[in-house]
Amino acid sequence: MSEKVLLDVKDLKVSFFTHAGEVKAVDGIFYQIHENEVMGIVGESGSGKSVEAYSIMGLLQSPGKVIGGSVTFEGEDVLAYTEEQRRQFRGQRTGMIFQNPMTCLNPVYTIGDQLMEALTCHDKSISKEEAKKRAIEMLELVGINNADKRVNQYPHEFSGGMRQRAMIAMAMICHPKLLIADEPTTALDVTIQAQILDLMRDLQKKTGMAIIFITHNLGVVAEICDRVSVMYAGHIMEQGSVDDIFYSPAHPYTNGLMRSMPNLDEEERTRLIPIEGTPVDLLDPPKGCSFGPRCEHCMKVCLTKQPPLMEVGDGHLSACWLNVRDFKNASAAKVNVTEKGKASAKGSAPDPVNASAKGSAPDPVSASAKGSAPDHGKASAKDGAAGKEERV
Repeated sequence: MSEKVLLDVKDLKVSFFTHAGEVKAVDGIFYQIHENEVMGIVGESGSGKSVEAYSIMGLLQSPGKVIGGSVTFEGEDVLAYTEEQRRQFRGQRTGMIFQNPMTCLNPVYTIGDQLMEALTCHDKSISKEEAKKRAIEMLELVGINNADKRVNQYPHEFSGGMRQRAMIAMAMICHPKLLIADEPTTALDVTIQAQILDLMRDLQKKTGMAIIFITHNLGVVAEICDRVSVMYAGHIMEQGSVDDIFYSPAHPYTNGLMRSMPNLDEEERTRLIPIEGTPVDLLDPPKGCSFGPRCEHCMKVCLTKQPPLMEVGDGHLSACWLNVRDFKNASAAKVNVTEKGKASAKGSAPDPVNASAKGSAPDPVSASAKGSAPDHGKASAKDGAAGKEERV
């Protein structure tokens, strides 16, 4: 993974203005995508995963509207693009694989025509013959056999897995730097799903492109992603590497997702634990943490204030008041240990002046009278006399 930031999303807010009121679909999310990185975005249905992807691509439909934040791609403000710039941005620099390939492919055009259209829209100088050659090459690249014949077939003549491969070919035909895959394996069986994941992993290694992989399947995330953002009700609940999310989750929602997923490696069968309650109403979201009403660890502060997205490890972020409490407790314990250490150091070598003032040590004059300590004044006089006698 490169250190160069390709996509930078800051405080992105997207709302749908309906007759019933404002639906806050995405409410202030932050993340970065580096070159040659695969970022997974997971969460249950309605968490805002697809909406934020459409916002990046400029495909957000009315009544949806970006009302705040910024999206920067290679240093350029994507949200400030003109329609022509946005059209060049889509396809040429970024590509997108949509959820259902059957509804995204036009049934009255051949697969080849649709691939060639995606190419000729961004490269006006390319000839029809060269465009068809590129389309055949892309179909071969995504693993479709007899590509020279398949290129003249219609979508209904392809199986579900082949249609999804055709969509991947269409998204990648202009060699984009960023590919957004919106649940590309949802409608596929397990065998085809594994093939698509292997294909995307191989293509990512060959081309070096970055991928945003949107899914609700944690098993898929573990298979292909480098980092993960967990979304709920338009907020990012947790963000970190795959190891952080799977082996040391720091948010109750992430823990809930883990417990609701079957583990085939366990020797004994255990019951899956669902997340209690229902998703929040985005027309009237809670004032505090959006997961608070469903959280088994909910505190009073969770219902009144939104928790900050704070760092709980190296590159591991979590938005939960439990982490804030644990951090404060750890800081307080550290301060107590430090103060005890200072007090111990003072006790081993007390300051005579402070000790006398506090009564922890006797008064030198009184001690001299009792014979328990010499009189410093008399000692000084004797020392002076001895010094004078020595000089004579």
